[in-house]
Amino acid sequence: MTFEQKLAAFAELAVKVGVNIQPGQHLLINTSVETLPFTRLVVQQAYKAGAGRVHVQLTDDVISRAFYEGAAEAEFEKYPKWIVAQRDELIENKGALLWIDAQDPDLLAGIPVERIVAQQKAGGEALHNYRQAVMSDQIAWSIVAVPSEKWAAKVFPHLPEEERMNAMWEAIFKTVRVGEGDAVALWREHVANLEKRATQLNDKRFKKLHYKAPGTDLTIELPKAHIWASGSSKTPQQTTFIANMPTEEVFTLPAKFGVNGYVSNTKPLVYQGNIIDGFTLTFENGKIVKAEAKVGQQLLEQLIANDEGSSYLGEVALVPHASPISASNILYYNTLFDENASNHLAIGEAYPTCYEGARDFTKEQREEHGINTSITHEDFMIGSADMDIDGEHYDGTIEPVFRKGEWAF
Repeated sequence: MTFEQKLAAFAELAVKVGVNIQPGQHLLINTSVETLPFTRLVVQQAYKAGAGRVHVQLTDDVISRAFYEGAAEAEFEKYPKWIVAQRDELIENKGALLWIDAQDPDLLAGIPVERIVAQQKAGGEALHNYRQAVMSDQIAWSIVAVPSEKWAAKVFPHLPEEERMNAMWEAIFKTVRVGEGDAVALWREHVANLEKRATQLNDKRFKKLHYKAPGTDLTIELPKAHIWASGSSKTPQQTTFIANMPTEEVFTLPAKFGVNGYVSNTKPLVYQGNIIDGFTLTFENGKIVKAEAKVGQQLLEQLIANDEGSSYLGEVALVPHASPISASNILYYNTLFDENASNHLAIGEAYPTCYEGARDFTKEQREEHGINTSITHEDFMIGSADMDIDGEHYDGTIEPVFRKGEWAF
């Protein structure tokens, strides 16, 4: 396939499999100016698939950084009401949402942490209704990514400048199975395999998972009503969609107060345009009681302090070390990719769809059932070729789940 054919196939994939646009449905695309050639293809594919209206909300990295550098301090504790209204209208009309990411991993490097955290918190609180709709799959949503020059330079610094963008495109095409045949059919087969793995875990009904690796000795209790899910989700109208493209994970939620021990990251966490790395988190009865990082200590502390739920876990995800993204040996400095190369956990909000009957729970009901709630949901990578995981059944028997980073069954 030519580059143009791969680009067109990727755009079709984002529309038909990612958000799975339905006839007459409105689509909101959030992206940056760096993605415009690809975004135009996505818009054309969306209308071809029968979308009612497609709206593109553009940002620009230079303009975004200018806000953090030059705005008055009071502005970081505010959030535009028109953005809230836009998202609420999309939810009310059962529209779909697509992010096309191309952000520079170092976009906000050097910006005062207090500004970054204040704006993140203001947005999290203002967009409460939107976050609940996304976390509970009330609307179809998806995230894909395309290269930007700064991102490509971060990932491939060893390549000549003129080769970096092409290398980045080819790496992304490979992760989303574009260029290997019928991408839509390949994705349906891939998702079916992930769903089989989720079914296996649901049948086992583990009480606890015990992680052991260099720098990690962590026990995670799972609620009795937990559900393992794959990358394929469904709206209340039974429309399937893929939230993350690529995806290699199966995931569930932990019991909020059932996490004990310590865990170390194995890949950098890019958070709000900054890198946090070399960190270890210590848990007691679910809560992070100690956080130490070699890079980004202050930002890590602020992340955990966003609200009460930010010091607890909300997601447990399993990814074999031999996954295609891991096997590529590429560090993407982008959670969308790096989390699909590694077992990972998430600080903050839990997916209510991973708990039987909880999709429509209120916040209070979720807390009553030990489902963590927060304005935060940040994945961090912990997996490696040295990681073993044991599952504990309710009768006390132990069963290997992972050995040396791979599935044990």
